[in-house]
Amino acid sequence: MAAPAPDPKENRGARIRSLVERAIQRNIKGVEYFASAAPPVGLTPKDVIYKRGTLNLYHYRPVADELYRTPILIVMATTNRAYVLDIQPGGSFVEFLIKNGYDVFCIDWDAPRPEEKKLGLADYTQGFIPDCIARVQETTGERDVTVVGYCMGGVLATIYAATHAEGPLRNLVCFTTPINWHEFGLFSALSDRASFDVDRLVDMVGNVPPDMLLAAFDMLRPSGRAANAINLWDNLWNDEFVSNYRKFDRWANDMLPLAGEYFRQITKDLMWGNKLYTGELRLNGRTAKLSNIKAPVFHAVAEHDHIIPRAASAPLVELVGSADKTELVLKGGHISLVAGPNAVRRLWPKLDDWLSERSA
Repeated sequence: MAAPAPDPKENRGARIRSLVERAIQRNIKGVEYFASAAPPVGLTPKDVIYKRGTLNLYHYRPVADELYRTPILIVMATTNRAYVLDIQPGGSFVEFLIKNGYDVFCIDWDAPRPEEKKLGLADYTQGFIPDCIARVQETTGERDVTVVGYCMGGVLATIYAATHAEGPLRNLVCFTTPINWHEFGLFSALSDRASFDVDRLVDMVGNVPPDMLLAAFDMLRPSGRAANAINLWDNLWNDEFVSNYRKFDRWANDMLPLAGEYFRQITKDLMWGNKLYTGELRLNGRTAKLSNIKAPVFHAVAEHDHIIPRAASAPLVELVGSADKTELVLKGGHISLVAGPNAVRRLWPKLDDWLSERSA
């Protein structure tokens, strides 16, 4: 005997009750959202082993019984804080590395003070990074270091590598790192020298405020904020979604000012002159030619990166002088490449496979 057909009235009633319950929860959670503190980030235990002006050098406490011989130094972009790679337990790139036996250090930044407005590319790549590598060597007793950089952190790491052919670089790992700055699309148009007076801007304001940088990013996806707000409203009843949303929203909006001279040099030497791509960038008497880089290179890029176009990042692996070089192109965007469920499943295990063979 066939089972009785479900009562459509009961189904409609269940759906209505579910919608009403979610509407109630959404309103309650909406009040909590604005009344509660932001969820914590950057929870992996660490120690500050060196501090110099705007720079902080972290050493994450090892947890594995055995460590790979080669330590890792992560170079953050000067606009981002280190917690973006340590966003939450179970979804932290740093946590993944230390659990898999790597000895991890990280260059984090504070906002540059007014008197630090003259910091330039040479200060970051010929001063801060070598200084931190020396501290890593002193702490670990190892000479060689793997340097990892994400986005503009990758640019700084690449410039360091290209101007220090003598080492002590063991491996260079970059994520979404722009090399051909004439392929930036809208960013190139916004900073066109015919309409953008970078000297006047820097001379007037000193350090470049984050609001200006955020406005430029918003122009890349004008409807992005509205779409995110609608998505949040639809999911306010879901505690896990809201917690994750707040962490990644903080990442996207918690930007640091840029030192004025650094911004001026990025605009003139990289955006206008494209000198990293052409090999003409000179800092403290050293030329940053990518062909100087002989260490193994790993570069991961995202297919749908709206911040760093594929044409801007493609030349890195092509131009380095390394015999051992790998480019990994994965689905996803600028953030999801390195953080979140897709990164946990795709990028991190592949990087571990590559790095483990080159860190003993």
